[in-house]
Amino acid sequence: MTQPAMSLTELTDALRGSPGFAHKRDISDVMAALGRALPGGVADMAQAVAVGDDCAAIPDPSGEGWLLFAIEGLVEEFVARMPWFAGYCGLMVNVSDICAMGGRPIAVVDALWSDGADSSEPVLDGLAAASARYGVPIVGGHSNHRAARGQLAVAVLGRARKLITSFDAQPDDDLILAVDLRGAFEEPYPYWNASTRAPAERLRGDIEILPRLAEDGLCDAGKDVSMAGAIGSALMLLECSGVGAQIDLDSIPRPDGVPLLRWLLSFPSFGYVLSVRPQQRLRVLERFAARGIAAARVGRVTAAPEVWLTQRGERALLWNVKDQPFIRAPRETIDV
Repeated sequence: MTQPAMSLTELTDALRGSPGFAHKRDISDVMAALGRALPGGVADMAQAVAVGDDCAAIPDPSGEGWLLFAIEGLVEEFVARMPWFAGYCGLMVNVSDICAMGGRPIAVVDALWSDGADSSEPVLDGLAAASARYGVPIVGGHSNHRAARGQLAVAVLGRARKLITSFDAQPDDDLILAVDLRGAFEEPYPYWNASTRAPAERLRGDIEILPRLAEDGLCDAGKDVSMAGAIGSALMLLECSGVGAQIDLDSIPRPDGVPLLRWLLSFPSFGYVLSVRPQQRLRVLERFAARGIAAARVGRVTAAPEVWLTQRGERALLWNVKDQPFIRAPRETIDV
């Protein structure tokens, strides 16, 4: 029997209560703790862009652009149940973080714990497969074959000539969602895989889109779609920029036959939310279309720091970031 469609209120409540949202909210606790522990508060973590972005952006000593530095830890259950794909994703998600900031990846290192060499082999096989397909070398790391459980973390170094950040969305920008729909779910998980079976040449071409948008002056604000899903990732971007948005769920690009809530809670192998000046929208959309990647205007950025969802003429408030921080710690917990 076909299940009745969810109302907008039910869908909004489900997003707020999702594990992806909960995991991202943990970031604010970490930031608050660091702010209390560091002598100068979060000011001691000063960099080219404020903390809360996909990568640290460090001025390149050469004087040309920035070095980008990031790390991703893989969920323990994921490593245990899907070790090859976890290894593959360890590199893939780091590549996405670099691209999200307008950069190109240079190399990765990994830290791997396992209960014996046999347990670590599929993880390393997946990591190596992604390295070969994306053309990003593994240059070192750390290993421990005497751990009680498998754990994986991967760090990446990249370089950007011009930055895309989470702090430059402006009122009246167009919100664009770009996602590669040429894939399938890794059932029964929320991982939309459009990478492992795609031609390597296509993957390498696709990760050039974001740095070229930045270098051509077409986009300076954006974020990759993480485990928080498309809406949660947009919320992170908007909060960091101190703005809000109205997002039209009817405009979200999604695969045929996939229920809307499942798609909004999915982690796609290629997905980005961009905040783009209206006069640049068509050129940005054309860049993705030329690569066969679905992209659409899904909303408008507003000055009020509230994120509203609309669907079939209805409207519901998802989050008021002024009253309830999402990933950023309240100022009173980090000022010294």
